[in-house]
Amino acid sequence: MIKKLFTLFKLGRKLAKSDILNVLSKFNEPPLAIKILFKILSFSFFGPQKVNLDVTEGERLSESLQSMGTTFIKLGQFLVTRPDIIGDELAKQLEGLQDRLPAFPLSEAKAIINKDLGDETFNSLIDLSEPVAAASIAQVHKAKINDNGTIKEVAIKILRPDIKKIFNEEIDALMLFAFFVESFVKKTKRLKLVEVIFLLKEITNLEMDLRFEAAAANEYAENTKNDAGFRVPVIYWNFTSENVMTLDWVDGVSIRETEYLQKRNIDTARIASDIIQHFLRHAVRDGFFHADMHQGNIFIDNNGQIVPIDFGIMGRLDNLNKRFLAEILFGFIQRDYKKVAEVHLLAGLVPKDVPVDDLAQALRSIGEPIFGQSVKDISGGKLLKQLFDITEKFNMQTQPQLLMLQKTMVVVEGVARKLNPNTNIWETSKPVLENWLRETKDPMNTLNEGLKSTTEVIKRLPNIPEIMDKANQALTFLASGQIPQNSYSYTALNEKKSEMIAFRNQTIVGFLLLVIFGLLVF
Repeated sequence: MIKKLFTLFKLGRKLAKSDILNVLSKFNEPPLAIKILFKILSFSFFGPQKVNLDVTEGERLSESLQSMGTTFIKLGQFLVTRPDIIGDELAKQLEGLQDRLPAFPLSEAKAIINKDLGDETFNSLIDLSEPVAAASIAQVHKAKINDNGTIKEVAIKILRPDIKKIFNEEIDALMLFAFFVESFVKKTKRLKLVEVIFLLKEITNLEMDLRFEAAAANEYAENTKNDAGFRVPVIYWNFTSENVMTLDWVDGVSIRETEYLQKRNIDTARIASDIIQHFLRHAVRDGFFHADMHQGNIFIDNNGQIVPIDFGIMGRLDNLNKRFLAEILFGFIQRDYKKVAEVHLLAGLVPKDVPVDDLAQALRSIGEPIFGQSVKDISGGKLLKQLFDITEKFNMQTQPQLLMLQKTMVVVEGVARKLNPNTNIWETSKPVLENWLRETKDPMNTLNEGLKSTTEVIKRLPNIPEIMDKANQALTFLASGQIPQNSYSYTALNEKKSEMIAFRNQTIVGFLLLVIFGLLVF
């Protein structure tokens, strides 16, 4: 526990010396005690650091978090998904947080591959390159492998050395700080800061097991193998481990290079529509979607296919939420607000005593202004955001998995609009939603779904690999936004809390004994 306090002191000094307090003051005035604490922690003989006033508060905040390394980058990215804690404005400011850090040397990368995969597999790698991309958790190298007699170009993703140890030490220290805040500032108890940081710890630790990302990519590939114009890179399991993941190298063009795509006679308007349709199809058909679909994670290959990369953050929807999403969006497209209200009531998303006509009227207040806008201003993601805000007034329970989908939808629509500013979100979405709703109402399809679910259960009964358990656990965390009460993680959280309570009590007793000793002696 003393080590955690020392780590916490170092983190506090990092925070205090950054520009974070000044930026946060623009959104919420911090208590005087926090200001004094930061002033003490930031003391330096070299004078204050210069602040770049030519950038926005959001950019300064993002730069400060990025300068403090992996733990704070991940914390910032996680808090973007929790506007209920930090507020909508601050969450929006943090959306530009970049996940980039300097690369580590090739020699260290080789040592990690050799240790994880063994001499024989390591020696079979051909032309392992210097790093081509580096993020907070891992970096990517290009290489070639012999896959059953065929030489293939691959991307090898490698975790940073000691990243798990560094991250866990820092996140445990932040959890201790959150516990102190909750103990002494009662108003913060409702935010469940300890649980939030513990959840970040669990999710990031699973993200730092690259077998989980490989499993997610593998499932995504299986789901989408018949989707024309869409391809997920193949995972090479013989070259994949906890710290190393190997998959197809993508020869293509990033969609951020719109002009270059157009020079190659690629129809960017079609690509824009396809990206939206694929995303919606994966969400409502499969209930499994890529939840980090920014421009840097989407390529167009030499065959004109859309190729996503980076499968560390995926979203999952259960059957109820898939149906809810499709019915809601289609109801808005049809401008049938009573139908949308009825779906909310049938799904149990709002209390049954809510008058359906009152809810329909509230929903109309969202839909009608949107249909009065020009095509380029209509956003399905923003519609869902307004929907959640309105239905909250009718006591709708927060659905973290739908919040993740809504945020991803905003990003996907933004990506599509950069390719084609006149993309009509509603016309593009309508056929996907219509087809899925029609298919799910087919009795034979319902029977097939039941049989498919039963087959999946039977297939998974014997010797379920540990990694699939981890994958399901991580997706549960991401989908629910909380730690399931019957999980090992819930037990671990309670043990952490007990440990911190014991430390707090020991500290108080120790302080009282010190005071008593002082009074007796002096």
